[in-house]
Amino acid sequence: MNNMIQTAGPSISQKEINYTLDAVKNGWYENWSGYITRFEEEFARYIGAKYAISTSSCTGALHLILASLRLKKGDEVIVPNTTWVATANVVKYVNAEPVFADVDKDTYTLSPESLEKSITKKTRAIIPVHLYGHPADMDPILEIADEYGLYIIEDAAPSIGSEYKGKKVGNLGDAAGFSFQGAKLMVTGEGGMLVTDNDEIYETASLIANQGRDPNIDFWIREIGLKYKMSNIQAALGLAQLERIDELIAKKRTIYNWYKNKLSGLDGIQLSTEKEWARSIHWMTSLVLDDSIPVEREELRKKLLSENIDTRPLFPPINKFPMFKGCNCPNSEFLYKRGINLPSALNLTKDDINFVSDTIVDLLELASKILTH
Repeated sequence: MNNMIQTAGPSISQKEINYTLDAVKNGWYENWSGYITRFEEEFARYIGAKYAISTSSCTGALHLILASLRLKKGDEVIVPNTTWVATANVVKYVNAEPVFADVDKDTYTLSPESLEKSITKKTRAIIPVHLYGHPADMDPILEIADEYGLYIIEDAAPSIGSEYKGKKVGNLGDAAGFSFQGAKLMVTGEGGMLVTDNDEIYETASLIANQGRDPNIDFWIREIGLKYKMSNIQAALGLAQLERIDELIAKKRTIYNWYKNKLSGLDGIQLSTEKEWARSIHWMTSLVLDDSIPVEREELRKKLLSENIDTRPLFPPINKFPMFKGCNCPNSEFLYKRGINLPSALNLTKDDINFVSDTIVDLLELASKILTH
């Protein structure tokens, strides 16, 4: 392959160009928020939520949710140990403490068993992450939250359109955050969305999100606020992407099935899965090398890169970072050491996936032959 086969990237059609151009030309003065309003309304309808607030990032959406819960210093929020660091950072933003729980080895999402062991008298909330497009197992998480009186904030950043038992993620807890960063399924360049059915969370988050500005008195500030606004131009791009969401999900699932047909029977690797209770969007197709495979993860990645195949490791365990406390999380450590995200960009073809798969098979077969000799 002469061009790099990318891990992630969007699909942009003429619809996105038309909507964005219209926002640039006409989205000012009395039309300054037209696309923002439409995007928020349509996104809430798609998720099945009552409210949506567009933001500049999923990090901003999660920060606003936690701020609206009025968490204080000493409060604890349980976070899976395998996720992007933003999930833990937002807890620190509100002066609370992230507590890390292990993940399930098959889905890479929060383990209910580890979650329950992590709860203390200081725990106020749980942030399950629907990682790489696959939902967390929410029923036991919701039962635990109900038993202990805890909030559920879904980090659905990479999982727009994923479903848990027929219900879209982002509509399973008290509130949720989504991402439209440029590598995600839906993109606005950078951007995110807060969704909730909770009137109090919505009203408080709306106040904080607008610099603490009183909606009934011009320029009157009621409290210290934040600014995580999305622009009208970004919202135009997001609305066009949302109108194509079924097409985008179908392509991601097709890419996964191309990999599955080529790699699912290969000894020594475990391809990312889809549980019977889930409908994954397969934002990232991933594989995990068994300990029996005589190849280190980084060695395999380097060899793939030499063939112009881009990959990335599964997220490092957050408890290993110097600013956070540790946990007993063997699954998250194993997944990081042996896990790889495969090329899953929306512009990839079946030939691209066949080339990646055949290269992986050849490299692993070569490694096995060297070991046996």
